[in-house]
Amino acid sequence: MTFRADLLALKDRLMRRSRAFWLGAAGLTLGAGFIAASMTYSWFFSDLPKVPDAAALWVVNREPASTFIDRDGKVLAVRGPRYGEAVSLNALPAHVVQAFLAAEDKRFFEHSGVDQAAIARAAAANIGAGRTVQGGSTITQQLVKNLFLSPEQTIKRKLQEAMLSLRIEKQLTKDEILALYLNRIFLGQNSYGIDAAAHRYFSKHASDLTLPEAALLAALPKAPSQLDPTKSNDNARARRNVVLDRMVEAGFITPQVAASAKTTPIVLVSPETYPDLGYAVDMAEARAREIVGPGVPDLVIELTIDRKLQEAAENAVKSTMSERGPDADASQAGFVALDSGNQIIAMVGGLSYAQSQFNRTRDAKRQPGSAFKTIVYAAAFEQGLRPAAVRVDRDTWIGNWHPENFGGDHIGPVTLTTAFAKSLNTVAAQIGQEIGPRAMVNMGERLGIRSPLEPNVSLSLGVSEVNLLELTGAYSVFRAEGVRREPYIIASIKDSKGKTLYTHVAASDTQVIEPRVAQDMTLLLQSVVTAGTGRRASLGEREVGGKTGTSQNFRDAWFIGFTADITAGAWVGNDDDSPMKRVTGGAIPAEIWKKFMEKAHEDAPLRPLPTGPRLELSPKDQALLALYEDLALAFARVGYTPSSELASVQR
Repeated sequence: MTFRADLLALKDRLMRRSRAFWLGAAGLTLGAGFIAASMTYSWFFSDLPKVPDAAALWVVNREPASTFIDRDGKVLAVRGPRYGEAVSLNALPAHVVQAFLAAEDKRFFEHSGVDQAAIARAAAANIGAGRTVQGGSTITQQLVKNLFLSPEQTIKRKLQEAMLSLRIEKQLTKDEILALYLNRIFLGQNSYGIDAAAHRYFSKHASDLTLPEAALLAALPKAPSQLDPTKSNDNARARRNVVLDRMVEAGFITPQVAASAKTTPIVLVSPETYPDLGYAVDMAEARAREIVGPGVPDLVIELTIDRKLQEAAENAVKSTMSERGPDADASQAGFVALDSGNQIIAMVGGLSYAQSQFNRTRDAKRQPGSAFKTIVYAAAFEQGLRPAAVRVDRDTWIGNWHPENFGGDHIGPVTLTTAFAKSLNTVAAQIGQEIGPRAMVNMGERLGIRSPLEPNVSLSLGVSEVNLLELTGAYSVFRAEGVRREPYIIASIKDSKGKTLYTHVAASDTQVIEPRVAQDMTLLLQSVVTAGTGRRASLGEREVGGKTGTSQNFRDAWFIGFTADITAGAWVGNDDDSPMKRVTGGAIPAEIWKKFMEKAHEDAPLRPLPTGPRLELSPKDQALLALYEDLALAFARVGYTPSSELASVQR
């Protein structure tokens, strides 16, 4: 056969073309496959959350929550989910950790985040049953689901769950993952984490959980609502016993121990009932967020509130208002109490927080009426007047202003002590004119009044609006012999891991008025309760100082007073500023105040109030003055008005 080079060349070209074709086809196929794989990966994982560091995982996607405790560490209130304090594995009994491992992931320390064997076992069980009877998720996967992913059951979410689980297993140790899981798992009843659940169901710390209790809590992640022991004791007991059996299978406990635990009845505590602390909690939470700033989702806030005294305040307000309020056309009240360090130990901002969240102790600005006279007299004493000084209760005009006494009577010459005790408006107005409006404003501001005070002579009768908390704080200065301390409600703030973020440190004492002035005012305030308009606030042998206040047309009624231990204030009125039926500060407010103080001072020793000397008059002069006052009052009742010449009588 004749050799033909042209045919060989043709064949070679055809082979090269064929190879190029198939190589191109393979390249196109690989490229298409790569693109498809990239697109598939992107679709499944492009929105995959990043795994933060270990510290951030404790708070990631955590709904803000605040737990409020009293000075003894007992919970007063909870806002948002309840997380409890972070608990380390070392602080937990072994049977607590073992119960959760047996119930949820007995191969936890053997897999790398995804347990193929468990998945295969669950698939076989579910196919055999024709329904879902078993899950294959590891503890790591459950943690990922709780921290990062939605609850939807899709292939995409399951793949993301597996991918994140593998990443977390590379980033954290097994103990770190298990601790996170136990502190963040939802266990029903608004409780997240083992410590929160231990408190909710058993009123104890997680470190004190018994084996049966631990098994019960370990049963809950499977179906917290369905297995809620507060709703279905039988379902919870059955699942608890399953957990105990699994602990036996895992070698954590013996069959005998499990059998004994199964016979233990489930004893739950009732849901905690808190005082009506909504008003105090609102105030404290807003202040706490100001202090710590953003970025701390959950706080443990120690309040200065005393649980027993808070309940006493609520009972005093609500019982008195239910008895006396309707007939008096009085629909609202507020009450606040401060201890000797000016900690807020009780606060009632209204009759029902559920119906109205408006805090009438802090946010309501109302006219204090005669309750402001305390500030007026203090300014006068600072300028040299004394309790025994005499002024004339008479028809008084100051320019076009005509201040009148309650009832319209005048009794002539009186000591300032008597004028204050009887709450004589004419004398207070005269004093206000003598010392000047600026002196009254200055004294109010030094005592802690932050509401604007109008520098007018009429301020002497309390026409500028203030709130109950600041006025009560101002009165506490007299009990403290002139030292002012800012009222406060937060003692400390911690995060859920126990780290202290803030501790209240009392500022150095500020002497805003001389002790002599404070003592003279305390003397006058005592006279109100012993012989004046505040008699209903008397606590018998216990020394009390206080002042009544009633605004124009009976729109507001106040009583602010103190013992050697507690300063407290009560306000009664209507939110729409409508008049009450002749309610004065010496009536309903004084009754509320007294009810609270009687309860607050049960078994407390009698302690005297710091006062200056009594009336600086001889016994003879005191007797004569009392006679003149009685005669003047008798003349007033028959229509006699003291002559203007008496206006010059002073001491």
